[in-house]
Parts: sequence; structure tokens; C-alpha cells
Amino acid sequence: MSVSKKEYKRVTVRSLVEMKQQGEKISMLTAYDYSMARIVDAARVDVILVGDSASNVMAGHETTLPITLDQMIYHASSVIRAVDRALVVVDIPFGSYQSDPKEALRSAIRIMKESGAHAVKVEGGEEVKESVKRILNAGIPVMGHLGLTPQSIYKFGTYTVRAKEEAEARKLVEDAKLLERLGCFAVVLEKIPAELTKKVSEKLTIPTIGIGGGVHADGQVLVIHDLLGMTHEFNPRFLRRYMNLYEDMGKAIGQYVSDVKSKNFPNTDEQY
Repeated sequence: MSVSKKEYKRVTVRSLVEMKQQGEKISMLTAYDYSMARIVDAARVDVILVGDSASNVMAGHETTLPITLDQMIYHASSVIRAVDRALVVVDIPFGSYQSDPKEALRSAIRIMKESGAHAVKVEGGEEVKESVKRILNAGIPVMGHLGLTPQSIYKFGTYTVRAKEEAEARKLVEDAKLLERLGCFAVVLEKIPAELTKKVSEKLTIPTIGIGGGVHADGQVLVIHDLLGMTHEFNPRFLRRYMNLYEDMGKAIGQYVSDVKSKNFPNTDEQY
């Protein structure tokens, strides 16, 4: 007999732990502006991530590194105004938490106070332990992020799968357990072997959110622009495109240009 799932009118960090306990998968997507966030929230996505991937898809940078704290707060504020149900998590951007726990706390406080966000996300394990502790001690919920951590891309030198070797896999497991002990409410596992995701998910009581981590994660996250097919050059194995908006939008805009040039738009019914 199937167990009925609890209906959440508002998703909280506690809701996600309950979902894991009940065996209910967690849905998570990015959003960076009011209009998109309103659509995503209305579709009943559980978690909206205001990701530093805005650096790529919104600003056109090659990496996530250039985006600033002020810019992340701007995007987060826009998203928060659209959301009624989802938990909104905001990435603390590169350079705003790694070196100094006090700076990490200041950055997290600014995000929470100025945007109205519900939680923050940081990349790394043991290396950022003191920053995570400082933020959590202030009562700010923290989501971790392990595996391929895009803010460290120049250290890795490639976007290839992480933790395939035993030593790195062992460290990832230990980092995940550390983040749980510190008090993080969830951890993203990016681009790691599916069996490693399974191992970590079974060891933790907090939920894991996979992106390129396989079916065993407690939830999944994608960048909304990738899911909708607004991007077309990014084609990792883990990405499933549910639409092809790049092509459809191009056709629609092209038709608009043609109608304007041919004096077909506006017609007499479209004027006052």
C-alpha cells in the first residue's frame, strides 16, 4: 500500500528532511528573476536556487567567478518577490566566504537581510568548515555543495566527473559527513559517480541533491535555462532538455521581425 505524501504549503529546511525520511524525491531548479521564479514556483518546485550560474546564463561570463555579492542579492531579491511556496536558497559567490569566517558571516547576513532569502549555499567541505560554522551559529541555514564545485574550476582545470579515484571519493564522503555534523540541512552532489552518490545518501540523514550524480540522490537540480533548452551549446550527459526554447524563440522573434518589415504588424485590430 502506498503511503500518502505530506502536502507542503510552504517548503522549509525541515520539509526537505521529512521528504527524505518519507522517500519523496526533492525537486530543485534555478531562477534569477521575478518572471521566471513565478513560473517555477507555480509549478510547485520544492527548492529554487538563485545560483551563481547567473554569472554564465544571465551575464555571459565563462565561469561563475565574476559575479559579485551585490549582483547575487539583486537576483535573489527579484526571485523572493515571486515566490509563495518554494524554499529559496542563494549561492554565496566566490571570494565572499572562503578566506575569512567573519567575511563569510557578513556575506550571509547581507543576503538574508537584503534579499529575504531563506538559506545560503557554499561550496567545499573541510576547507570552509570555519565559515560554515560561523554562518550556522548565526542561525542562517546552510546547504553544502561537493563534487564538481564550479567556483574551484581553475583548480580542477576541467569540468570532468569528480571523485572517481578512491582518495577523492573518500574525502568527499568525509566532507559530506562533516557538513551534516556542522548542521547543514542538505548537500548538493555535482558530477560524481552514481554509486558514490548512493553511498553518501545512505550515510546522511540530511538530503542529497544531485546534478550529474545519478538516480540515488534524494533530489535533483538543473539550471532552468538548460532544462528549457534556452541554451544549446551545453550538452552534458546528465542534462535532459524538456523544451527547445532556443529554436522556438528564434522562430517567433524572426517572425516578428518579418511581420514588422512587411508592414503586417500591427494590423488594424492591433491598434487604437
